[in-house]
Amino acid sequence: MPDLTHLRLERPAPGVALLVLDNPDQRNAMSEEMTSSWVAAVDELAADRTVRAVVVTGEGSAFCSGGDTSWIAGEPDATVDELRERMLPFYRAWLSVRRLEVPTIAAINGAAIGAGLCLAVACDLRYAASGAKLGVPFVKLGMHPGMAATYLLPDAVGPAIARDLLLTGRVVEAEEALGLGLVSRVHGRETFLEEVLETAAGIAATAPIASRLTTLALRHGHADLEAGLQWEAMAQPLTLATADLQEGIRASRERRPAEFTGR
Repeated sequence: MPDLTHLRLERPAPGVALLVLDNPDQRNAMSEEMTSSWVAAVDELAADRTVRAVVVTGEGSAFCSGGDTSWIAGEPDATVDELRERMLPFYRAWLSVRRLEVPTIAAINGAAIGAGLCLAVACDLRYAASGAKLGVPFVKLGMHPGMAATYLLPDAVGPAIARDLLLTGRVVEAEEALGLGLVSRVHGRETFLEEVLETAAGIAATAPIASRLTTLALRHGHADLEAGLQWEAMAQPLTLATADLQEGIRASRERRPAEFTGR
């Protein structure tokens, strides 16, 4: 396991990995140390074929308050090219979570702001604790959105809602985020992480090959209906040829939980 700073990697259940942003004094802002640790942790998970679902959450009262503003605004004399060369690796480091070919879940335990919300939207699923605040107030800070916000938000919630959130910079609470489709469920704070991990364990118990292929299809999308049909005409037969398909059918007939092996 890599040596991590401002980040913890835990294995709370078979097939489930939990990444905890762990810099609560700074509301889990994306420090340089956390960013390096994030890349190392994602590399480790990407190489681990036993991982079937990944949950991302924050330590303390916040999920992630975004980029570290002390360095974002700390070089007023830097040129545009110098800043661009700094921002692109930062974006790509955090969006490396999309390299993982398993379902990823953002467990938004508290404030998810700016790049912090972009990290959550980069995940496949988002669940929020009641009262959590979510927003992308880049324009209110005098900056253009970053971390692929102008791609990820429209993809997640549609163009109209993305425009509302990005152009006003307003922050919404979890309950409104649910209505906007920004999160899929809102759980009470007392049992929040327990319920999200239970969902992750349920995902981890599904057929791994089918889960991976479905995740990739949904994450990358299709150019049109015909492209979707062509993908499914290849991907579905791949799963029909697996031992897991036979186990799934048997388990359904015998009314018992399936035991999938990824073969």
